[in-house]
Amino acid sequence: MLPSPHRLTDGSSFHQAVRVGRRAGSRTLVVHLAADGATPADRPPRIGFVVSKAVGNAVVRNRVKRRLRHLAREHVSSLPGSAVLVVRALPAAADATGAELAADLRRCLDRVAPEVSR
Repeated sequence: MLPSPHRLTDGSSFHQAVRVGRRAGSRTLVVHLAADGATPADRPPRIGFVVSKAVGNAVVRNRVKRRLRHLAREHVSSLPGSAVLVVRALPAAADATGAELAADLRRCLDRVAPEVSR
């Protein structure tokens, strides 16, 4: 589980990240990264997840969210301050292994912010 200061919960931040953020996609997920406009000292980086019903039933969606939360926790310390990261799972994420999701997340983060996953 992500610590609460790093959770993205308000819809306006999701909307902003998806609309104006940099985007990178893979077979299993799409990553959107945006700065929320606050100075880095004001707010820690926040991460949100979007897993639609197209991914599967509730059990499958929650399993995908748990895996993504666990993987994103490894990258939260390397995100720039006040960053907003939205990870959107695609239907292929339901059948992907943890290693495939980890590789796709790392590859997408490399493309939206090369300094993040280093």
